[in-house]
Amino acid sequence: MSVFSRPDPAARGVGMTSQRARDRLVERLAGEGIRDRRVLDVMRTLPRHQFIDEALASRAYEDTALPIGKSQTISQPFVVARMTEALIEHRLPQRVLEIGTGSGYQCAVLSLLVEQMFTVERIDELLRNARRRFRKLGLDNIRSRHDDGRLGWSDEAPFDAIIVTAAGAALESALLSQLAPQGCLVAPVGPTGRQTLMRVRAGDDGWLEENLGAVSFVPLRGGTE
Repeated sequence: MSVFSRPDPAARGVGMTSQRARDRLVERLAGEGIRDRRVLDVMRTLPRHQFIDEALASRAYEDTALPIGKSQTISQPFVVARMTEALIEHRLPQRVLEIGTGSGYQCAVLSLLVEQMFTVERIDELLRNARRRFRKLGLDNIRSRHDDGRLGWSDEAPFDAIIVTAAGAALESALLSQLAPQGCLVAPVGPTGRQTLMRVRAGDDGWLEENLGAVSFVPLRGGTE
């Protein structure tokens, strides 16, 4: 599957939203340890400024998290790149479930690397905004759902990989049960100020857990709004 083979009229920008700004971001990410060229190429092409409020567009290619409303954020580019790299390191999954659509940026990055993306968001307003962005960018391999993300998407399970973009106190058993054999889950775990990024893979003798370092995410909440 070619990286970002779809038309991208919305990617054009000027000044701080230009291709040059994305190139500088990718150079920083590579300098900070992101090695997977597939991830870097997608992030070089995908217009992050399309996923945030126009008033913050000039900061779109800073390596920082930014507010998107409803007390949520778009993750900093390094964290998006690191989680994506971790998810596809051992094999490129075909069907991926994302918990926490948010702005839609992480989902869009993955959609340009895998065959099918499924994403669940508990806040209806954020999901509607993300859907508009997906349509604008021609990302037609994404299915989305307004629901409690902690429950996953059992009707479409199993998934080759699952990515969670909010931190729970522990790994959700419902999500682990929806992984395919040899599947991979990447998620932040822990309380505010003491979160770690975990990668869990299904092995022959049970779950293989890896600590990928300290992170900071909004908490994983239940219910919908």
